[in-house]
Amino acid sequence: MKKKIVIGTRASKLALWQANWVKSEIEKRHPEAEVSLEKIKTTGDKILDVPLAKVGGKGLFVKEIEEALLDGRAHLAVHSMKDVPTVFPDGLILRAITEREDPRDAVFSRNGVKLLDLPKGAKIGTSSLRRQSQLLHLRPDFEMLHLRGNLDTRMKKLDDGHYDAIILAGAGVNRLGMHSRITELLSTEVSLPAIGQGALGIETRAGDDYINNLAAFFNHADTSCAVRAERALLRRLEGGCQVPIAAYGELKGDTLRLRGLVASTDGKTFVKDVIEGPRDKAEDLGVALAEKLLKMGAWDILKNLYEVNPPGGA
Repeated sequence: MKKKIVIGTRASKLALWQANWVKSEIEKRHPEAEVSLEKIKTTGDKILDVPLAKVGGKGLFVKEIEEALLDGRAHLAVHSMKDVPTVFPDGLILRAITEREDPRDAVFSRNGVKLLDLPKGAKIGTSSLRRQSQLLHLRPDFEMLHLRGNLDTRMKKLDDGHYDAIILAGAGVNRLGMHSRITELLSTEVSLPAIGQGALGIETRAGDDYINNLAAFFNHADTSCAVRAERALLRRLEGGCQVPIAAYGELKGDTLRLRGLVASTDGKTFVKDVIEGPRDKAEDLGVALAEKLLKMGAWDILKNLYEVNPPGGA
């Protein structure tokens, strides 16, 4: 008898690519498994005419999938790590973080014009306050416009002339085989990535030993270390994926270098710093960097967006 395994996933083209990749990797290593997908529409998928930052709340792209895990409709879930909240419902765990794809943001312009060469007042499409704040810091003349929808929809809006350029995560574009459309990849010095950008997360039920053992091979030690540091920073800042917070961890041997950033949505106030330390203290480093950023002015930015504890946790 084949062991039936159900993967919970969003139904977008990219989410299905990611879930099918996980499915094929499981089937390669576990021929006894019969893997299927459960497509689930999340709150974030249903609300397309409003910027995500205005919808509010965390877990807009995972809540309904987590409900499917908890009620047994799915055995594991595949998420883009940048969509995963830092706190999990009781009974669920982040079992694995996969090896990171390219973490950088990608620019797509209609005529192949690079970001700094775009005309004054160019219309830039993005769904991310993080990207918006960093680009406005670089080019205050840009007109930042709301952009939602799947990859094909966003590309069509660019091609139809609604935008001079759009900014997307390079990893997703690469996974869908559309890298030839990228005008340029922005260095992490120009646009610090979202927390976990480029990595996938495998979420499971805490007590499901069979699934947890089966999914263990997906965990990539270096990526997991870096992303857990980034997520510790985000957790201390009490932010979600739609606030102007960025972090990126890089490992050199046993040393983790973590950069973090908090910016106002207009890009005028910019707080960034870096911390280094041993990889086995990754989460401590994330919290320490968050505290540094709060003391440097991040608290003044964030308290205008949501309730956040001041520096020192007072």
